[in-house]
Formats: sequence, C-alpha cells, structure tokens
Amino acid sequence: MPAAMDPLLARHVAVCNSARLPGNRLRFLLGGTEVGWVAPDAAATLAAHDAVEARADAVALREAERLPEIGRLLADRGFCPWRGEAFDVRADAAGPVLATIDRGAIPVLGLYATGVHLNGLVRRGEAYFLWVARRSATRPLDPGKLDHLVAGGVPSGLTPEETLVKEAAEEATMPADLAWQAVPAETITYAMERPEGLRRDRLLCYDLLLPEAFIPRAADGEAAGFELWPIGRALETVRLTDDFKFNVNLVLIGLFGRLGLI
Repeated sequence: MPAAMDPLLARHVAVCNSARLPGNRLRFLLGGTEVGWVAPDAAATLAAHDAVEARADAVALREAERLPEIGRLLADRGFCPWRGEAFDVRADAAGPVLATIDRGAIPVLGLYATGVHLNGLVRRGEAYFLWVARRSATRPLDPGKLDHLVAGGVPSGLTPEETLVKEAAEEATMPADLAWQAVPAETITYAMERPEGLRRDRLLCYDLLLPEAFIPRAADGEAAGFELWPIGRALETVRLTDDFKFNVNLVLIGLFGRLGLI
C-alpha cells in the first residue's frame, strides 16, 4: 500500500489489521508447532479435552489427526457454527498442511485461512466497469454487504485456482474456460478482530477482463444479485462508506492502484 494513501481508503487497511497479538490470547500448538491463538474462554474448553495439554501460555493438541474433534467440540459448545467444510491448517499462510478442521472453527482458534477474490471487469473504450455482487440477507457473515463477483475460502483438497473456478460457477454461473483466464494480481494478508474471532487471512486476488456478453447469475443463493458499476462509483463507495464487506475493500484498493486511480 502506498505510504501517502488517501486517509479515507487507509481506514479500511487499519480496520483489517486491528488484531494485536498475543493480547490476552494463548498460543494454540499442534504437535508442538504454533498454529493459532485462542481466547481464554475457548482455551478453558479445550483444556478439558483428553487430547489437549494446558500450559501457562498455551494449549497444545498432541495429535494433529484429532483436530477435527476440536472443531466439533467448539461448535457443540457454541463458540462457532458448524460449516460442514474442511479447511487446511498451516503454521503460516503458505506453509505445508498439518491437519484439517471445520471452517467454522478457524477464527476461534486464530488459524490462518486462504481465500480467493476475483475482480470481474468490463472495458468499454478507455473506461472500466466492475461487476459488484450484493450478499444475500441470509448469509451468516456480513449479510447484505456489497461483495466481489466471485470470492470464497479455499477448502481442503483444492488449489486456489480450482477454488476460483468452482466458486465462479456456483456464485456467478461463469463457465470454467472463462474463469481459468483470471490473472493473479496480488496477495493480501491481515490479522483482524471480528465478532466470530481472530481472522488471519491470506487473500489471493485475481483480475479478469470479461466480455460484454457475460451476465452473471446467482446459482447458489449466496448473492442476492449483481450490478455493473463504473469503476469510479466503486472507488467513491469504498472511500465514503462501509458498504462493501470488510476485506473486499482491501482487494479493491489494490485494483484501484493497478488501474492508476489512486
């Protein structure tokens, strides 16, 4: 991010980097490797599990293969929803896979998670337009917020590119041959305090220039609809409002920079 960024844009960067670690959290160890951070109430629940060792500054799960049990325990005790989708667990954002856990438990344990975001662009002469989605009112996180054309977490067993193609089909009815044309643009990381817990995310951002003939349609109900906006409208919305989902702002700021708008 440029040092002299517009303060109205920079506030989004600050919001997404609100976590101060360790704070009051304890380290979460997996087979002796630090993988996350746990608040005291969740740590107390974990300490009662027969596979967990409680230490002065950490809780340690000795056997990585038992981590799915921890996810179920946290969901059963009301710390998180059960999402029914396994995500990989790593010691750092791009390290080797150590175990898997249900997606819902990731922020409770302060684990790294990887997501993909796609800037869906249309060009008319020298002018750029951006496809903007509105999240369904029934989404568990940030219902009704504005979003990217395609975005989603990378589940266990899929590469980021495979996830992008899958999400593009499910969220926007985009053909696979078109989604595969997306170009990697940048990687964004942040650590953020959220109602659901500690978000330590790595966002893999892609740009895709779409043909005029492509009109997205919501296939899985996660989006309430789509609109094609002039890029300037998107910039002013990010600058002046909090209408976009929190991390979408960061991805759009990067896009505005690549397009020479900021």
